[in-house]
Amino acid sequence: MTPEAPLTSFASDNTSGILPEVLSAMNRVNSGAAIGYGDDPYTQKFRQEINDLFGQEVTTLLAYGGTGANIVGLQAMLQPWEAVICTKSSHINVDECAAPEKFLSAKLIELHSADAKMKPEMLQKELEVLGVVHHAQPGAISITQSTEYGTLYSVEELKELIDICKGSGLRVHMDGARIANATAALGLSVAEFTCDLGVDILSFGGTKNGMAYGEAIIVFNEELATAAEYIQKQSAQLPSKMRYISAQFSAMLENDLWLKHASHANSMATQLSDGLQKISGVELTQKAEVNAVFLKLPPTAKELLQNWSYFYDWEQENEVRLMASFETTPEDVDKMLEGIRWAMKESIENES
Repeated sequence: MTPEAPLTSFASDNTSGILPEVLSAMNRVNSGAAIGYGDDPYTQKFRQEINDLFGQEVTTLLAYGGTGANIVGLQAMLQPWEAVICTKSSHINVDECAAPEKFLSAKLIELHSADAKMKPEMLQKELEVLGVVHHAQPGAISITQSTEYGTLYSVEELKELIDICKGSGLRVHMDGARIANATAALGLSVAEFTCDLGVDILSFGGTKNGMAYGEAIIVFNEELATAAEYIQKQSAQLPSKMRYISAQFSAMLENDLWLKHASHANSMATQLSDGLQKISGVELTQKAEVNAVFLKLPPTAKELLQNWSYFYDWEQENEVRLMASFETTPEDVDKMLEGIRWAMKESIENES
């Protein structure tokens, strides 16, 4: 008998709805007129909240989505002859339809990494071309925290990479689409693994953690602030009714709501991963450090499950990704585990 499917989707944290607190915040700022393009009081309030969050004066820009935020941040860092070093599985390399190459007019130098994390020796190898006119010159690195494989850089790992960059004249971009999940998992302040270590620009995600839309571009390096502001407009990432994004972020930051919901999503992924380890024939391919679980399933079981409650294939053969969100409940996790046990049993019976 086919078990009951989960009420929420494990396909992505993008499939979740909008947090009630966020919807309420958008409704509150929907009364009356407000000057556009960031000159409204709600955006000014949010910018001060970001200054407080990072403990310093920063330039905070808002964009419609993560791809736009990444493009603005990276373009502000680069000279025309420079390239960006990233991992092969990074979002800018795989899932942005070559937007970085198109809008940056820059080469992406991809590094192969089994856990999606850039390693110091990988970075050092690519820096051997510095000063050689025949090669695109590495001008920046882009680090994803947490990574597309749900793995997490420690402060020590980030510091080693960033120190190499600073010593070689490279700038540092961090793709923080899931920065909330990383912050919750590390148990540190977000400043401790970003600006305190020398990150120049951070894409600060909100959509995957319960916002309707909108990402922030946090510019720590004041030398890059003016360029980022002009590039934001030129890249079609300057929202006119900015108050609706600012209000969402302010609601997320109030009483650490962003960390509360990210922590919940992380814990649901841990519960799922723990349960999967008890199911014979299921192979976990990465440690579940945030809200993502990666596993391999037999082809028959995978097809059954995707028809039952859809989720995405991933990079390796028969590898899939299951994502938890603020909406995921322990009951949803139990139902997904029950479904996987059912599919594995059906797979074995079909093969015998």
